[in-house]
Amino acid sequence: MPEIYLDHAATTPVRDEVRIAMASAFGESFGNPSSNHKWGRQAAAELDKSRERVATAIGAEADEIYFVRGGTESDNLAILGRAEISKSQAEEPFVIVSALEHKAVLESSARVEERGGRRLVLPVEEDGTPDLDMLENGLSDGPIIVSVMTVNNEVGIRLPLKQVAERTRFHGAVLHSDAVQALGKTPVLVDTPHVDLLTLSGHKIGGPRGTGVLYVRRGVEIAPIMYGGGQENALRPGTEDVAGAIGMSIAVDLAVREQESEAQRMDGLRKTLESLLSDGIPDLRVHGEQAHRAPHILNVGIPDIDPETLLAALDLEGIAVSSGSACESGAHAQSHVLKALYGKLDHVAALRFSLGRTSNRHDVDEAATITIETVIRIQNRAADK
Repeated sequence: MPEIYLDHAATTPVRDEVRIAMASAFGESFGNPSSNHKWGRQAAAELDKSRERVATAIGAEADEIYFVRGGTESDNLAILGRAEISKSQAEEPFVIVSALEHKAVLESSARVEERGGRRLVLPVEEDGTPDLDMLENGLSDGPIIVSVMTVNNEVGIRLPLKQVAERTRFHGAVLHSDAVQALGKTPVLVDTPHVDLLTLSGHKIGGPRGTGVLYVRRGVEIAPIMYGGGQENALRPGTEDVAGAIGMSIAVDLAVREQESEAQRMDGLRKTLESLLSDGIPDLRVHGEQAHRAPHILNVGIPDIDPETLLAALDLEGIAVSSGSACESGAHAQSHVLKALYGKLDHVAALRFSLGRTSNRHDVDEAATITIETVIRIQNRAADK
């Protein structure tokens, strides 16, 4: 039985370069970076190098890079931290988000609303474009922050961040973008387009789990949402994970260096997989087909089949895929992303195939063949009942 992993949007295997660097850090840089002795200074130096490495990769300055514990924390810190600044200035917090955002953004923005602020969720067209007229109207009312992701994690749609950035900058609003699924697949630079806050995650690009970054442009104020120390310029308290920062920074550097060639390779694999599945499953629907998509995600809909049954059957065949965001594992409700794009989709199984560095043509061919055979087998069993 094959073992084919096509769920890289959920998590990726740690790269050898990252593993080796982290192993060395555990042995040689174990000190607390806040300690005023040789071991502390050595750890602090490695932390500084990691910060500089990430900054260089995305066109930022080292003092604009904050290490956190993952993409979810980074999203929460951006939204809630900016809302706290607004409150401290006796202003009403106001957040504008797209309907396609990761739940970390949607739920943290909802918390702003629950705490007395305001929230505006922008509906989207089928190509992922948020309602720009609604955005413009909202911006005229002085929002504290707009959050629009770079690449959607379920469907792979590249959102029109440049158009959003032009509007937010004109109105002097703060723009945050979750670029977790973009880094290493599409160009990610903080000045093109101009973003004020940017979220990255280590484990989506061959780095360690539990590592993340929040980029904060100089001059943009963010309040901490946790308390108890002065680390990360008092924005993210707690003893820094030096080995994790080293591992993430190396993963970021490698992902950016390899982005152009890997994007081209994965785009070819995704198109091949899409063609094979479309040929073998006549009623297959390709989600985001009309949109500008990132190269590594293919999300398809298959009518009249139970998604959990299909996922379980593919797992038994040695194929790892998902039905959407891994952060909503076990949830049977329809994806909020697909609902925002297409409305209610009854009796449709959504499958997300996501490619990575270890994916190859053999994986794609095998996965397509087995998926087609599995779908036909499940449909035939249902017809016999």
